Amino acid sequence: MTVTAFPSETQERFALARQVADAVLFEGYVLYPYRASAAKNRLRWQFGVLVPPGWGAECEEHDFQHTECLMEPGAGATLSVEVRFLHARRRTVQRARPDGGFDTVAELRLDDRVLMPWDEGAEERVEVVAPVDDLLGDGVTHPFRRPAGEDAEPVLDAAGRTVGRLLRRREEISGTIRLSARELDGPYRALRLTAVVENTSAWTPSDARDAGRDAALRHSLVATHLLMALSAGSFLSMTDPPEWARGAVAACRNLHTWPVLAGEPGSADLVLSSPIILEDHPAIAPESPGALYDATEIDEILALRTAALTDEEKREARGTDERAAAVIELADSMPPEVLERLHGAVRGLREATGPAPTAPASAAPDGGFPDEHGVQRPDTPWWDPASEAGFDPARDHVVVDGRRVGKGSRVALRPGLRRSDAQDIFLHGRAATVEAVLHDVDGAVHLAVTVEGDPGADIRREQGRFLYFQPDEVTPLEDPA
Repeated sequence: MTVTAFPSETQERFALARQVADAVLFEGYVLYPYRASAAKNRLRWQFGVLVPPGWGAECEEHDFQHTECLMEPGAGATLSVEVRFLHARRRTVQRARPDGGFDTVAELRLDDRVLMPWDEGAEERVEVVAPVDDLLGDGVTHPFRRPAGEDAEPVLDAAGRTVGRLLRRREEISGTIRLSARELDGPYRALRLTAVVENTSAWTPSDARDAGRDAALRHSLVATHLLMALSAGSFLSMTDPPEWARGAVAACRNLHTWPVLAGEPGSADLVLSSPIILEDHPAIAPESPGALYDATEIDEILALRTAALTDEEKREARGTDERAAAVIELADSMPPEVLERLHGAVRGLREATGPAPTAPASAAPDGGFPDEHGVQRPDTPWWDPASEAGFDPARDHVVVDGRRVGKGSRVALRPGLRRSDAQDIFLHGRAATVEAVLHDVDGAVHLAVTVEGDPGADIRREQGRFLYFQPDEVTPLEDPA
C-alpha cells in the first residue's frame, strides 16, 4: 500500500533538513546583481534539471535522477520520500490602456521598482509513504502530474490605480517516482534502496523556434532532489560507511545526484539526495542572515556589494522577483553587528580555545591546565603576536638535506604528492631562488621563491608576490660559479 501524505512526526523530522534542501532548491535562482537584465541571470537553473525526454535526447541534460544507498530498516518500518523541485512559469508584463485593455511591454516602470519579463520558479512537492516490505521485488511506482495554468496579478501605482498586470503561464509537467529495495548478501540485514525520479512529460519542440533550452525549462523539473526518512532503523553513510559495508557502498550507482545523511548530527534516519555534492549532515551557517541564492559566494561580499548598488539597480532588482527584492531589503536593513558576524568564523578553533577547565585543584601555579594527554599546557592564546619578534624572513634559514637554506639560496623544486595545484606540477625540477623563510602561526616553515628564468621575477620581488614551498619540497643546489 502506498500513501501520499506524511504523518506529522515525519514532517517535523524533515523541517531541519529542508533548511539545507531549500538552499539546494534555490541555488542560482537569481544571482548578484539580482537584476533580470544581468547577463548571468539570462541562463537560469544549472543544477538538478530533469528535462522532457523528447528534448533531452538532443542535448547533454538528463530526464532522470538515480539514487542508491544502503539502509538497515527496523521491523515494520515505512519509508517516507519527498521529491522537491521548481516548476518554471513565464511572467509577462503588460501595461494598462485607457480603454481597459492591456499591451505586452518590455518593462513597466514604477516609483519603487521596474518590472520586466522573467521566469519564476514555484516550489512543488510530491510525497510518497510506503512500507519497506512493499519495496522488495517490483517495488513501488508513483506517477504525478502538475497541470498547465495561467493567472493574472494587477499592478498598482502609489495611488492605488491599476497601471498594468503580470501574466504568469505554467506548462503541464509530469513525472514518476520509482522506489525499490533489494537485500544484500551476507550476515547483515541491510537493503540497497533505489529511488529514481523521471520526467515523463510528452512535450517535444514543435519547430526550431521552440527547440531552445528556455522552452524546455517550462516542461522540466528544476533543481530536483529527494528527502527520504525511515520510521524505524537507519541509513548508512555513503562517504564513511562501516567496514563491512564498504564494498556494497562502492557498488551503488548514483547518477546526477548524491545521497548524504541529513538532519541532526549523529542521526542516521534521514537522507538528502542532492544534485550538488554535500557532506553528511550539511547545515546552514548560523551566521548567514538569509538566502542570497549563491552558496559558492561569501555572504559578507554579497551583502556589501548588494548594499552598494545604485538606486536604479535596486529598483530593477525589486521588480525582477520577490526573492530578489527580499535580498535588496536584507542588504539595506542589515544591522552593523550582523554584518560584522559575517566577517568570518573558524569552527575548528572553537574547541581548542573554549573555556578553560574550572577545577582549581588541577591548575598549575602558572594558571595552566593539563590537556587530554595529561601534559601541562599554559593558559595562553593559541597565537601570541609578540612571539613574532624573533623571526626575520630575510635572515632566517632552515636545514634541508644537511645544508642551510635561506634568502639567496638556489633550490630545485620538487612538489610533493599533497600539492594539487597544476602549476606546481609544471614547475617540478625547475631551479628557483629563495627570497624569504617564513614561519606560520602553527609552527610550519615555508620558503618564498622566484623561479629562475621567469621574466617577471623582478616585478614579483618588488610586489612581494612569490611562490611558496615547504622545505621537503625542495632540494638545495650549488650556487653557480
